[in-house]
Amino acid sequence: MSSTTTRHAAIFHGYGATPEDHWFGWLAERLDRTGVSTQIPALPDSTSPSPDRWATTTAEALGQPGHESVIIAHSLGCLTVLRHLASLTEPWRVGTLVLVSGFVDKLPALPALDEFIGDGVNLSGVRERVGSLTIMRSEDDSHVPVGHTDRLAHLLGTSALVVPGAGHFLATDGVTTLPQALAAIE
Repeated sequence: MSSTTTRHAAIFHGYGATPEDHWFGWLAERLDRTGVSTQIPALPDSTSPSPDRWATTTAEALGQPGHESVIIAHSLGCLTVLRHLASLTEPWRVGTLVLVSGFVDKLPALPALDEFIGDGVNLSGVRERVGSLTIMRSEDDSHVPVGHTDRLAHLLGTSALVVPGAGHFLATDGVTTLPQALAAIE
């Protein structure tokens, strides 16, 4: 990374969430303090998400990422970000990608998302364009089966970092800070 390039980050929330929820604001503030300009785009109608509208918002926020790009996503936001990256036709790079409770398969606990999830995403070629990749899960996620996140990690050629007792990484699970994500970025 050249000394004239400034890292910038985007944090993508998931289903039913807003930029103000959970640990997103905490992480954005910490990153801003370290000189990483951070945005948390509001994905539209998060309780009734549209793949097309989420894709448009994600594309507007990320555009063509570069090695200075830091992307953090949670739950359904992970699938949305991965779809955006997989859709890019021009050469791209991401410096750091952090996926929290990510998945590409339909969720037994949330059949309302089956249409959004569809067939997931073809991840061919994604890992080769990501500098640092961290995938996190808990052992007690009530929304995303741990096997789903482990499968995503496997598809991306890594293993998941397990954060004990974090559930689905929601404020209602007691997760309002996520130092593991910050450590993955620094």
